[in-house]
Amino acid sequence: MPFELPQLRYANSALEPVIDAMTVEIHHSKHQATYTKNLNTTLENYPEIASKSIVEILKDLSKIPEEIRTAVKNNGGGFYNHALYWENLTPNGSGQPSGKLAEAIDKAFGGFTPFKEQMEKAGLTRFGSGWAWLSKKGDGSLLIHSTANQDCPLSEGLTPLLAVDVWEHAYYLKYQNRRADYLSAIWAIIDWKDVEGKFLA
Repeated sequence: MPFELPQLRYANSALEPVIDAMTVEIHHSKHQATYTKNLNTTLENYPEIASKSIVEILKDLSKIPEEIRTAVKNNGGGFYNHALYWENLTPNGSGQPSGKLAEAIDKAFGGFTPFKEQMEKAGLTRFGSGWAWLSKKGDGSLLIHSTANQDCPLSEGLTPLLAVDVWEHAYYLKYQNRRADYLSAIWAIIDWKDVEGKFLA
């Protein structure tokens, strides 16, 4: 199969107490694995599409045949968005960004505190399931936004840097309906070196 479930860089329990081991296990080995399986199944009869990277596919969904476009958007987005989410997390959270990323955040949002407040608001006000994002525009400037379901910033011409999953399966075992508590807690496990690497790439 062309797309394989990426392995986590840490143990399921490594993100505790912010995200519990059971949530990580189910989220990764069940939810993300299902998106991966369904993406491969959708593309079984489309080898020319399956040979492309997921970034290439999601950047231009108009090139995907209409009969599979929704399935590719949903499952391809689920595959890619989750991969980015796990990359953005670390047991050894670095507190806050530094270097050129910190400068760009200060310029765009007026500091790290207002940036966090806007990110949390993006996640909290996303009705139903979806994502809160820090993305980079084509001109290099930063944007906080949210997408529904498994929609991906790549499909909007943006480069996603930081992904925060606000589907209930991402937090419900520990936080139940308290999405705000999850959004507030997740800062302790953000891998700012990873986010900065994506910003500079």
